[in-house]
Order: sequence, then structure tokens, then C-alpha cells
Amino acid sequence: MDTVPDILKVSILGRESIHCGFHLIPYIARTVLTTLPASVYVLVTDTNVAQFYLSAFEKAFSAEINKLSSVKPRFLSRIILPGETTKSREGKADIEDFLLLERCTRDTVILALGGGVIGDLVGFVAATFMRGVRFVQIPTTLLAMVDSSVGGKTAIDTPAGKNLIGAFWQPEYIFIDAAFLESLPEREFSNGMAEVVKVRLPRRYGTKTNLLPSKLTLKLIYNAIRTPSAGYAGRHISTRSTSQSLLLSVIRGSIYVKSHIVTIDERETGLRNLVNFGHTIGHAIEAVLTPHMLHGECVSIGMIFEAEVARAMGILKQVAVGRLVRCLRAYGLPVSLADQRVGRCPGARGLGVDRLLDIMRVDKKNSGPQKKVVILSRIGATYEQKATAVDDALIAKVLSEAATVKVDLSATSLGTQHVKMATPGSKSISNRALVLAALAQGTCRLKNLLHSDDTQVMMAALQELKGASFVWEDGGETLVVTGGAGALQVPTAGREIYLGNAGTAARFLTTVCSLVSPSAAAAAGTTTVITGNARMKQRPIGPLGCLPLSIAPKGLQGGVIRLAASVSSQYVSSILLCAPYAREAVTLELPYIDMTIAMMRTFGVIVTRDPGTDVYRIPQAAYVNPAQYAIESDASSATNIGSESLQGDARFAVDVLARMGCKVVQTANETTVTGPKRGELKAIGEVDMEPMTDAFLTACALAAVAQGGEGNTTRIVGIANQRVKECNRIKAMIDQLAKFGVQTKELDDGLEVYGRPFNTLTRGASVHCYDDHRVAMAFSVLGTVVPDTIIEEKRCVEKTWPNWWDDLENKIGLKVGGIELPRAESSTTATSGTPSPAASASVILIGMRGSGKSHVGSLASAALSRQFIDADTYFESKHNVGVREFVRVNGWPAFRAAETENLKEIIQEAGTGHVISMGGGIVETPQARVVLKNYAKTGPVEIVSYLGDETARPAYGEPITEVFKRREPWFVECANYDFTNHITVDGGEATNAEISRFFKHITGQPNLAENVAAGKRSYFVALTYPDVMPALRYMPDLTTGVDAVELRVDLLRAPDALGAIPPQAYVTAQVAALRRATSLPIIFTVRTIGQGGAFPNNAESDAFELLGLALRLGVEYIDVEISASERLITELAARKGFSQIIASWHDWSGKMKWNEDVVRSKYALASRLGDIVKIVGKADTLQDNFALHDFVAKANLQRGAKPIIAINMGVEGQMSRILNATLSPVTHPLLPSKAAPGQLSFAQIQKALNLLGQVPARRYFLFGNPIAHSMSPTLHNAGFEVLGLPHTYELLETANVGEEIKATLAAPDFGGASVTIPFKLDVIPLLDKCSPAAEAIGAVNTIIPVIKGGNRILCGDNTDWLGIRESIRSRAPSIRAPASALVIGAGGTARAAIFALQSLGAQRIYLFNRTASKAQALVDAFPDAPIKLIETLDAWPAEGPAPTVIVSTVPASATTTDDTSPGAVLLPLALFDATANGVVVDMAYKPAETPLLMLAKSAAPKWARVMGVEVLLEQGYVQFETWTGRRCPKHIVTKTA
Repeated sequence: MDTVPDILKVSILGRESIHCGFHLIPYIARTVLTTLPASVYVLVTDTNVAQFYLSAFEKAFSAEINKLSSVKPRFLSRIILPGETTKSREGKADIEDFLLLERCTRDTVILALGGGVIGDLVGFVAATFMRGVRFVQIPTTLLAMVDSSVGGKTAIDTPAGKNLIGAFWQPEYIFIDAAFLESLPEREFSNGMAEVVKVRLPRRYGTKTNLLPSKLTLKLIYNAIRTPSAGYAGRHISTRSTSQSLLLSVIRGSIYVKSHIVTIDERETGLRNLVNFGHTIGHAIEAVLTPHMLHGECVSIGMIFEAEVARAMGILKQVAVGRLVRCLRAYGLPVSLADQRVGRCPGARGLGVDRLLDIMRVDKKNSGPQKKVVILSRIGATYEQKATAVDDALIAKVLSEAATVKVDLSATSLGTQHVKMATPGSKSISNRALVLAALAQGTCRLKNLLHSDDTQVMMAALQELKGASFVWEDGGETLVVTGGAGALQVPTAGREIYLGNAGTAARFLTTVCSLVSPSAAAAAGTTTVITGNARMKQRPIGPLGCLPLSIAPKGLQGGVIRLAASVSSQYVSSILLCAPYAREAVTLELPYIDMTIAMMRTFGVIVTRDPGTDVYRIPQAAYVNPAQYAIESDASSATNIGSESLQGDARFAVDVLARMGCKVVQTANETTVTGPKRGELKAIGEVDMEPMTDAFLTACALAAVAQGGEGNTTRIVGIANQRVKECNRIKAMIDQLAKFGVQTKELDDGLEVYGRPFNTLTRGASVHCYDDHRVAMAFSVLGTVVPDTIIEEKRCVEKTWPNWWDDLENKIGLKVGGIELPRAESSTTATSGTPSPAASASVILIGMRGSGKSHVGSLASAALSRQFIDADTYFESKHNVGVREFVRVNGWPAFRAAETENLKEIIQEAGTGHVISMGGGIVETPQARVVLKNYAKTGPVEIVSYLGDETARPAYGEPITEVFKRREPWFVECANYDFTNHITVDGGEATNAEISRFFKHITGQPNLAENVAAGKRSYFVALTYPDVMPALRYMPDLTTGVDAVELRVDLLRAPDALGAIPPQAYVTAQVAALRRATSLPIIFTVRTIGQGGAFPNNAESDAFELLGLALRLGVEYIDVEISASERLITELAARKGFSQIIASWHDWSGKMKWNEDVVRSKYALASRLGDIVKIVGKADTLQDNFALHDFVAKANLQRGAKPIIAINMGVEGQMSRILNATLSPVTHPLLPSKAAPGQLSFAQIQKALNLLGQVPARRYFLFGNPIAHSMSPTLHNAGFEVLGLPHTYELLETANVGEEIKATLAAPDFGGASVTIPFKLDVIPLLDKCSPAAEAIGAVNTIIPVIKGGNRILCGDNTDWLGIRESIRSRAPSIRAPASALVIGAGGTARAAIFALQSLGAQRIYLFNRTASKAQALVDAFPDAPIKLIETLDAWPAEGPAPTVIVSTVPASATTTDDTSPGAVLLPLALFDATANGVVVDMAYKPAETPLLMLAKSAAPKWARVMGVEVLLEQGYVQFETWTGRRCPKHIVTKTA
């Protein structure tokens, strides 16, 4: 076999040391041994690469060494773990220790075989070992070949950032063996292509820069890695395929560029910075997302962001940004943080703007605090020959997901400047032009084509149909289209045409796809399937319904086609554009198609119109491409196109703006608009915007501040089709204008807007844009006169005007700022899942009649502060008839059809922020099931289970059990969550608390353990019952002190089931029962026998079905064994929503050592797959626990380290259980058995921690006078004792706040204090700070010492209001924001009551006090609270409702129900609305039954009554948890009260 390959060499730093080719292993061994003599050769690689190539290297070196006649050198290999986490101080030391152990000397040659991690790490070892030894780079990934191996940069990572410690150390050789790429996953190959693109962007080499690869080029490049080169094909040029030659050319070309730059600037003093384009921001993203996103993927996103920075500076054109986006997407790389691959990363929620900017502070290119970015001026050139200093504010603006628009009112030029703008090409015309040019014969050059998501989607679809080819010219300014003359093919079988949210493309392509001929389909798929995102699956595509659509290749029949005027003009145009290729000449009957006809004429097809009719005749013909076609600017975006525009929206300036008071001058090609004085826009009454519907949003924004006419009204009609655009735009404008305080009225075909003076509109509104570009643009106009307006989802403008925000600032002179929106609280998403359903998405409830959907939905809406929609009520309101009567008159089929249409409407109108209860039979029709399943991909649909009686609907006409059997599989098919609302052993319904927990969980507010956080300790109790039902009454004891409950599903045994696998119905019942007994989060565990449990090892699919059930049940934590199939784990993670995955591995053999590679490997895998890592070993000696502790300490130093549960089993491992910080498993004496050997109880661990000095004893006090009879010491000490905490609570009764209290506060063992009268004010001067609650209430009842920055700070708080609020919430959860509430009294406790009611969102607070001046002082103290003083308790103000919450803060002796009792406040019967469900709280402690509570008992039996001692206990519970971080054991403490 000839092992002498054909080599391509590249020179760097004056030496031809870079050798490129295929199958080079023998060549590498021979070259190294003959040119780099040494006593030892050490090859370092990782476990991934070693399995493919280590053996070949060993054989090759052995063969070459045997040929040597001199002393035989040694050849050693060292295999390390893969991944970025190995590139650390510890990883470097591990290799160095190996070299020293093997007695390597300074003449050693080290070979780095692997990707960028290996090259960087081994290169740094070589640079420092023995003060520098020779080394060789043998990169095995594309990224390493074209970038990291070239140039001599070596480094390791630290917690502070990537590559911050390293050296410049040039390798002796760099061997580029492209055959290595055949074993590289495609994702890794695409990852490397990011560096190929990056290195070519800053400088142009040759005559042009071909940035975007053709489809043929892509296919050839990827074929080179997909097709194994058998028989060493490619080693010689004669055996090298076209794909191999192209691949090697791409690699060598990229290496040449970087080598040239490195030769000029080896130490990166300026020019070499340019090859770091995309790295400033990309490295920051990578630091957050590593190891789940690859380096090139992060740099890809960074390149787009940095290109946008250049565009925002006015330096780079949008055309260049668009070219770069298309190029990176062509290689399958992400281009934004909205990419699903980013959303799947556990660290994705950490991608805040401030955090990214903070990481960028330590970028190596920076000079001091100012950040430096490579700024492109065009593709192939940079603004400077080095990185450019850029302000943080500009970077933040680009990174932010929301924007603000401001006008400098102090500017002298305001209102006088003249701005002339050319707007982007029309989206509608761009799409028509693409279709025409693709269907035509010949070549056409399209000018001013819109560079947007929509046009990219259209181009990709036409290419998928083999309908045309596209090439860019003039740096991306001109698109050259070579038409296919109407010859189209069905895409490859199984491939769908995905259109995203591109409604325009969808409407045009429906008819285009019908042109595919049957013969063309034979070799491909049988139909063409076009689909889109969730919104597109709700938007109708003409009369065909919604996506997805499957279109058979039968051609377009033609003939007479009649279409209603209400049909989308774009769908009509799609038929019109394709009509010349129909089998028969087409006669089309409909109005308003002039724009499309005019364009068809330009492409050679003449459409005629019958005189005096709306009948158009289209001949059979073939389009002929004009040499060039200039696309008109978008009128509906700019509203300033000339009078000869093809677009109806060009009339906006004359028909709307002129009437509003603007001066409009319009020529054939441009429009000039001069606005009136600020605040003088005129309301114009009615305007028909049917010819310019897309511009109505701008009209609404202007109408909001327009004055004059009848009621300042602007009535916009003719826009009914805007309800089925990117969103229901009419509803969107109504909802978002309401945030500004602008009133509107919806009409059948439009809306009325009632204008207000601009300076009276609400400031600071945050506008939700519904991912609709026109919503964002319209409200950015309104934002210029309403300060602090926030435009969310700013990137939605990329659909039609990607540089909209930059143009506002750079061309018009507005100030655009970036805003980082608060993120919904949710769990981090595991690595291989999909983004969790949007937290704001509405919840849809389905289930059988009588299952409690309406009741559950009502409580859920209260818990979520959302509106509730009952579909039956919606139906009756819309049809003006009850469901039963509608069915009687029209029959079930008609009702089902109407019900499905209602479902679609409700989703469109209330797709966010609602809870929606559907009828039990909504799943009966396939059409409704499709709607529900599509919605479930982006929002929660859940089944409410439990059958009961209900009579509002007509009878089924068949046994209910049969109905349920039929519907049950449909319910499961359509829903992604299950909620059980069934009768339990105690006879009550599902608790209100569980409804609140469940619905908050599925909407992004999961009930996760708060103590799973850095610096805190958390625990779970492992239940080992075969049936938890008998243990429910012991649950308060079992869960004392812990943060979660583990349900060992593998140990469950259903009484009537055989085998070791519990039925799903039984498991569901167990979870539901557990929910009723505890509010703690559940850990759902199916432990296999091989991992120390009881579940069969060979039943993996059954285990994952149970784990999937846990997700549907809204379980907070799912324990998943990483020994299972990675595919199943990643599929599970894709559905996990807001649950978290504990990735676990147990070693029962006792052979595992914590300092071995196998543990690090398991840790890396668990960290990648889960949100929490769990590794369990077995201790034989005390030393095993120290090794574990050292492993955890090192793991926690890694950037983005996951919480880790690390313990050793056995008695010898009990120390590890004591020291473990995250979710330590504990047992309890009441359990039938321990879940694992060596388990301790919570109390035992706390006592051990105290002995180890980890939980030092603290003293807590009650300050006040008199306090001798206080029960606080008894309560708190009881809690300390049961938890095993070493603390004490004592009374400190003093005459004043003097030296004794001061000394107590200063004592090192002071843990905290309660404060009662008369010291609640006097103690404040001794504190360092007070909470907002304490400041508002004006009193402190709790003191908490906090360690901050090494210093102890005394913080004052007030928990009285929390006691009041919790007492109200727990007794009446359906009262989410009381319409009105009453406070009796005006003292300090009244302040706490008002603060509590404010936090509940009370809309009105009545305040009654006999001394009016004190009441007024209280009103003045809460200027933002909706307080209304009242003078009597027997009547309420005419405009206000009766209260549903009453809080009395006066002594019981000061109230009476006896009208003859003098001096006391008379409590009348009218105080209570006996028909309402309310809560009354009496803060008086004695007597237990106060006059107020006795009156409520007799006059309002539906009201919940709360005694003062109950409020005292509630606020005491809060104090206990604040001090200790542990929930107070209420069941113990209450018994002592």
C-alpha cells in the first residue's frame, strides 16, 4: 500500500508547516519521527477521538519506530475526558503529572490529537512544561482545522471566562487530515463552518467574496463527510472525489487567510483581531451556554449581533447583514438567541444583557473598560484594521429584546428638519416578483428585493420545488433569478416546506404547489406539504383552511373561477399568477387585482377585463423574464410612496394623513408629508381603509392622539381581513391602546378610536407585538409622544424592515434604546428539549362534562390573575341561545361545527393571558382535535378528570361510560397535561392550593424548592411505601424540615395489579393523593434494579412512559437515570416544560472512585442532560468522603455549574450525607424502611452540622414590654427542637430600647428578634436598613441579621401584613383582587392591613375610624393606595360595592353589636354581604370570639372568620422561615399554642 500522500502545504511565519490531505496517519508518524527527533513522543487525545484513531496512530508510530536504527524512542498516549470542562487548571495539571510520572524531559514532543479543546489545552501544556517543549497539532474537527490549531494560541478556561490564561506557542507542524471529518457529527461540521465564514468576512482575498454557497456546493461539501472514503480514497489526487477536493479547498483557503494574518501579526496587536469577528459577543454567549452550545454556534450568533452593531452605527448595510444571515443558515447554524437550540440549553435564562456585558468586560481585545468589536463596513472589509471601541449602550440596544423610542424635545431642529428616506422593497411585490421570475423563462435581475424572513422563506420554498435558481450580485443588492418555466417537482419524500410565520408566502405557494405535474412527483414524494408555526396553523389560507396543507401534484385545472371579495387578495393573486400554466384558460371573477395584473404584464402575460365587470380572462402562456425588475418600496410600512404606486397603501398619505391635518405633496414617485404642530392632529370621523388595510395600525396610533370632531373619534372600517393576519390586529390594537388609556370600540369590520391629548396618555406602557411587524412599527410611532413606551419583541420588524430601529435613529434622528424585559419565572430547559410553552400562553381545559372544568378554571384564573372564559357562556353570548336549545333546533353536527369555530376564535382573540374551559365534546371532531393539538405545541392544554352530574347540556343519548371510553384517547391525544379533580378519601374536592400550584407550574411559575440555591442546604424525604394512602395522615411529620418529597414509583404496588410495574392510573392516584397531603414539590423517581431500585432493568420503555406521565401531572422534579437511552432522555427533556430533570447515576459496586475519569465522565453527561446532577457511590473508608467533597468543590467552580447531589452510601458514607448541600435524601422513623443504606433523618443531619460548626447555635429574642405571657418562646422553641436545630428563643423584657438590647444585637450569636409594643418604632434607629414593607407600615416587628460582603447588617422587616395576607388568601383563594375591602381602625396595625390589601390588588379600600384626622393621616401615608374614607358602617358609597374582605384593627372591647352600648363602634348587620363569599379578620387576640366574628357567624355564614391569634401564628411562621430558611413545622407549633 502506497502511504505517501499528495500534500497541499500552507506557509505560516515563513515555514511550510501546515500539511493538508487525506488519510495522513502514516505520513504524520514518518514526518514527526524523521524531522523531530525525541526520546519520548506523547500523544494526548480524548475518549471520543481515541475510539476512532488511537489504534491507528499506535500502529503507525510503532511501525516507523521499528525502522529506526538508533535508540528507539518511547511512544506514549494519554486519554482524557472530552469537553470544554476539561480545558481547566485541573486538566492541565493532570497531563503534566502524567508527563512527570513518565519521566519525560525537555526533548519530548507532544502531539495534540483532537478538537479545539485538546489543541488549546495540550498546546498550553507544551508551552510551560520544562519551560517549553515541541508540540504538533493534529486537529480532528473542522473548527480546529481552520481556526484554533492555526496561529499558536494556547489557553485554558477559568470561572472568569474562556481562554484567559494561556500563551502564544507555535506548533512544529499542523497536520490537516480531512478524512478525520468523516467520523465527525454533522453538527460539529457545521460548527466549524462558522469559523470558515468568519475568517473570510473581514478581508477580501481574490476578486470577490462568494459568501452564500449554492445548493450544489453545500451538497458536495457535506457529501465529503457523509460518504466514507473506502480504500484510503483521497490520499492521492487521482483517487480524490470532487466532494473531497472541494472540501480540502475550503479548508486550505480558510487556513491560508488566517496564516497570512498571523504571519503579519503573530501576537494579536491589531490586524489579528479581525479574525475574531463575532467573538466578542459570541464568547459571552458561549460562556453562559457551554457546553450545550458549541463554539461555532455561539460565534455564528455573535457574528449577526456584531453585524447589527455595525448596522446600528450606520456603517454596514442591511443587505450585508441579510447575506450573512442566509449564509450561516445555509450551514445549519443558529443566527439569533430565539433559535430553538438556544432555548433548549439549561443556561438560556442566564442570557441577560447585563450578564453578557459583564462577561465581555474581560475580553482580551478590550482596552480598559471599553469593549472592542470587529466592525464590518461591507462583506470583505472592516471599518478599521483592528477591533473598534463600542459603547455599552449600543451593544445593549442590539442585544435587548425590546426597544424604546424617544424624541429630544429640547432639540432646536424639532419639527423643522427634512428627512428623505428610501424604504425597503415591498414584501407583497417582492413575493409576487419571486414567483413570476421563477415561473418564467430566462433570467431576471431583481432590484430592491426585500431582505427579510418572508422573502428568504419564499426563495427556499421555490428552490425546494426545483422551480428556480438564485444567485446574488452587486454585494447582495441584486438577485439573479433563472426561471424554471413552470416545471416544478414535489420535494423529497418526508420533507415539508416550512414557512414559519410567513403568511404572504403561504398564500402564494398554495397555488404554486398545485402546478407540480404528476410525472414530476413519481420520483419524489406523493404530495407537497406546506406548514408553518403555531400562528400560521390558525390563519386561514384563502378558503382552504389553515396550515398544514397537503397538495397533490395534479396541476391547475383552470376554467371559470369565482372568488368572494372577502378572500385574501394574496390568495387571489396566487391563483392569478399561476393561471397561465393551467390546463385550461382561466376566467377569474373578483374585484381588486390591479397590482398583480400590472406585474404580470411586465413578465409577458396580458390579462384582459370584460368591460363593466369584475371578470378577468387569463390566457394560457409562459412568462418571459425581463432583464431587470425594480421592486417598489413598501407603502404600508412607509406610507409615503408616489401616486403611481401599484400598492393601495400609497393612498394613506392623501386619504388619511392629509385629513388629519398634515400637508401632503405627492408626485408620481414620492410623497412628502409635513406634520401639524405637536398635539394638533385631527380626528377624522369615518375612513374606509379597505384599499390600504395594512396601514390601519399606523392610523390607529395617530388617532389615539387626534382631537376634534364628534368625541375625538376616528372610525376605521373596511379592515375585517386584519383579524387573520400575523395576529388579530384589530384586537391587538384595542388591547394595546388600552395600556395607554386610549378607549376604543370594536366594529364588525373595524374599530373606533377615541383620541386624547398626547400628554394625558399613560406613560411606561409595555406593548406586546404578537410577533407582528406592523404592530411594532405603529406603536413606535406612538412612542415618540408617550415617554417610556416599551416595544416588546422588537425583532418582529425583521419580517419587512430589518433595519427599522436603526433607520429611526440614523435617518430620522430619534433616540432608540434597548430594554431587557423581565423573564417569566421558570425552570431551566434541559439540553435536548424544545423551548417550554410560552408562560403567557392561555390554558385550555378539556374533559368530560361534570369533571369540574368551570370550577377549576375559575379558581385557576384567580390564582394566575387571568381572565376566565367558559366556552358555553361564549357560545350562548355569540349565538343568543343556550347550548341545549341550539342542539335541539340544529342538531349535534351543527353544534360541533359551531363549537370548533368558537375554539378557533377564542384562541385567536384570547391566545394569551386566559384560562379557557371547553365543552366536554370538543374532541369529537377531527377538525377540533387538530386545532387543540396544534395549540398544545406552544401552550398548555390539559385534561380535567372526574365524572359527575351536570344538566345544563343536552343528554348524551348513550351511556356516559361509553362516551368516556370513546373520548378518553382523544383527550390524551390533544392534551399535554392532566389535572385530577376527583373525590379522595376525605370526601373533599381537590384543594385550592393544589389548583394554584398546578396552574402556576404549567404557566412558568413552578413550585421549585427555594433552597436549591448557592449557599443554602436542601433536603427531600424518600417515601418507601407501596401505597402512600395510609401514610397521608403522617405527612406533616414525615416532611418536617425538608424541601421536597420523593415518590419512589418503583416501590409502588397496586393491590390488584400483578408484576413490578405499577399501572399509570394507580400512579396518578398516588400523586393526586400526595398533593392533597403536602404542598412540597414532588421528586418522581423510577429507580431500576441495576441502580439500586425495584423497577425491572429490561422495562425501559415502561419507565419512560411513567416519567412522561409525571410531566403531564405537573411534577416538579423528574429523576432520570443517565444509564438509560440518551435518545429517550432527550425526547423526555423536549417535553419537560417547567419541570426539572435530576440526571442520576448510582454505583452500587463500591469500585467507583471520585477522583477517576469515569466519575468526571458521568458528571459531564448528567450535566448535559439534566438541570440537577445526582451521583451516588459507596464509601469504604472515611477518605472516600473527602474525595467526594473535593470532587464537588471542583465541579462547583466550573462556569454554569449545575446543582449537584453527591453522596456515598453505607454507614461509612454518612459524612457525605451530612455535608451534601443540594437535595440530600433523608429518612424518618415513621417510614417502613430507609430508601438507601446510611440514610439519616433531617434532625440527625442538623445536629451533626452543628457539631461540625456548619450550623452554629443562635439566640433569638422577643423585645417588648410587657411580654411575660407571650407564647412566642414556646412556639419557636418547639419548632427548633423538632427540626434538630440548636437555637433558642428567649424573652428580653426591658423598660426601653437601651444598652441591653444594643448589646444583644451586637452579640456574635444573635440570630434575630421579634419586636412588639412599645418598641416597634424605637428599635428602628439601631438598624442598618428596613424593608419596603417596614418603611411603608412605619414599624418593625422582625429583625434579621444578614451577612453581606463579609459584614453583618441588621435588617428590619414587618411580617404583620404577611400574616394578614396569608390568612385571607388561604381562606378565600377565589378572591384574587377584591373589588372592595374594609379596614376598621387607623393605628399601626391598620397600616399593615392596608399594605396587605394593596398586595392583594384590592381595587378599593374603605377606611373607617372614629377620629377622622387619624384616618386622613393614614390616607396621606399611602398616596398610591385606593383608599376611600367612610363615616358609617351600615352603607357603602353609591359608586362602590360592598366589601368582601374586612379587617378590624381595634380592640374587641371597642366594638359592639348592641346599639345601646355607649362609646363602642357599632357593628351593623349591613356590614356583611351575606350572599358573597368573603373573609373577616379580627386582629384582637382576646376574646377568641370577638363581637365582629360573632356577627359574621350569625349574619354571613358563607364568610370565613379569622381570629387574631391565627394571624399571629401566620406572621410567626414567616419569621421562623426568614431566620432559619426552614418552613415552620406548623402542626407541632400549633399544638403548643
